[in-house]
Amino acid sequence: MEVIEMRRINSVAALIFIVILALGAGVSYASYRISGDNAGSTWMGIITLVIAIIVSSATKVAYQWEKAVVLRLGKFRSLKGPGLFFIIPVIDDIPYWIDTRVITTTFKTEKTLTKDTVPVDVDAVLFWKVIDPKKAALDVADYQSAISWASQTALRDVIGKTMLSDMLEGREKISKELQRIIDERTEPWGVNVISVEVKDVLIPPALEDAMSMQAQAERERQARVILGDSERQVAEKFGEASKTYADNPVALHLRAMNMLYEGLKQNSTIVIVPSSAIETMQLGGLTGLTALTMELKKEQAKKEN
Repeated sequence: MEVIEMRRINSVAALIFIVILALGAGVSYASYRISGDNAGSTWMGIITLVIAIIVSSATKVAYQWEKAVVLRLGKFRSLKGPGLFFIIPVIDDIPYWIDTRVITTTFKTEKTLTKDTVPVDVDAVLFWKVIDPKKAALDVADYQSAISWASQTALRDVIGKTMLSDMLEGREKISKELQRIIDERTEPWGVNVISVEVKDVLIPPALEDAMSMQAQAERERQARVILGDSERQVAEKFGEASKTYADNPVALHLRAMNMLYEGLKQNSTIVIVPSSAIETMQLGGLTGLTALTMELKKEQAKKEN
């Protein structure tokens, strides 16, 4: 929270005080040396001290990002700053120094129910700045606290109207809605809301585990659906191939020979082949199969040499 200062002592006022006091002391000393009047020198020193206090208290300096709210006899007089300015001591007063930079305010809500009655904890950040220092100082007491409370109540209202799934997936939409609501509430105070960012949405651990299990089950379901669809496509392709082989026995014979060859060339010494397949491929029984195996081994040995 910004510190509200009733008085501020700056280096310029201190320097002016010291200079006036030094000049008064010098003049008082010179007068005493010339006239020898000790009482007159004392009064001159007192007058110089009073003048130094009045001038230094009337001198104010506002930083580049500040606006000073000046009240004269309790009524609004003007806004001063940035830079050097002067006021009338005792009559003028500066109760507020308003910071016009962009300010960040964090706010959160705990155990707030969503539209589907799920308790959530939400953290958010508000970016805002004062565009009318007069309204911020005179129309609301402690405008920073008011902005913080307005942000929290707006966040609770938005959460109560939003489903949990929409809150987890649509943070940008929630942030824009919060910005709109908070800006409407703070505009009469001379405050402009730049943006609102929802940082985090925390849900109960049990619900988080249940949602994780649900997501995992959904992924498994999708995997099984994809696998089943793949099996269906493979079956359709096999059906189309079977129709081709039914009309072309030679193609079926060549495909069977190729499958047997692929199985034997992998350094296999024993290959189990159904007898019906041997008869279909017309390999001449066991003798023909053995001869084919020997020929394949010879070709492999030649390739290795």
